[in-house]
Amino acid sequence: MNALAARFNAIFGADLAGPLAALAAVLIVFGFTSPHFLTAATFGSVAFQLPELGVLTLAMLMPILTGGLNLAITFTANIAGLTLAWTLQANGGIDAGPGAFLLGSALALAVGAASGLVMGLVIAFTRAHPILVSLSMMIFLRGLGEFLTRGGDISGFPTFVAPIGHGSVLGIPVPLLILIACVIASHILLSRSKLGFSTYMIGSNIESARYSGINTRKVLVLVYMLSGVMAAVAGIIMLARFNSVRVGHGESYLLITVLACFLGGINPFGGFGRVLPVFVALIVLQLLSSGLNLLGANQHLTTAVWGILLIVVMVLRWFSAKFIKIVK
Repeated sequence: MNALAARFNAIFGADLAGPLAALAAVLIVFGFTSPHFLTAATFGSVAFQLPELGVLTLAMLMPILTGGLNLAITFTANIAGLTLAWTLQANGGIDAGPGAFLLGSALALAVGAASGLVMGLVIAFTRAHPILVSLSMMIFLRGLGEFLTRGGDISGFPTFVAPIGHGSVLGIPVPLLILIACVIASHILLSRSKLGFSTYMIGSNIESARYSGINTRKVLVLVYMLSGVMAAVAGIIMLARFNSVRVGHGESYLLITVLACFLGGINPFGGFGRVLPVFVALIVLQLLSSGLNLLGANQHLTTAVWGILLIVVMVLRWFSAKFIKIVK
């Protein structure tokens, strides 16, 4: 048994065992309690619902790895989506062409990067706590969005935008393909690049990273800029899925992105964690939501379960750390 566990850890990593065990538990429990759970319809629904949450989780991941947090990801996504929507509206609305969409998408990504840039500069140069800085940015973006839209939404986009949120390629949902591309890019960035190495170093000990020659200010700014860009990608997907944009879209996702990171083995204090376990944790949470819906639970109960699950994960990780110390 120990040899099997060692082989699994060598191939997949020890941090993947927990999310895979949770995935198996969800499949077994809801497979027995609901006859409609293990069906193509359920997994198809998950494949379409997962991407925007998944991309937002990737936007949360890198700041957490540095020992920080980005509470502004959902409102960054909404402002980016509004930027794209305004660009389309200014160029004909439903008659806008692909050029307008590409311009709007570029501006949306730029808005996301600008949001992250401001947070990164403040965190890096003033050493203000990331929670306070990102909370301030969240409040600013929410207020700005409400002011510009007067609390309403923007809808009416060209028909070619819809496939980004609802289309399929060879039976695979387009938004899921976008998420997979973002997962691969994040994995390569964190595991194969100097920025990824520096991110882990800062999360482990920012002072040691500074003394070892890492430009910690530059790294923090880049991390939060990339977080903003990833949130903007989520905003574009949300626009295509809902065919409308408003400031409050996806507010409940914030809790779930943090939960997915911790369930995926990310150290809440930074310095440790990988993308693949987080991706599996996302699947677990989305399947959990679908299973509860099939049992007749409403979205509010699902949110409550997610909150309790976050507490349970923290307690289990504490017990696991204690057990490892005892064994050693």
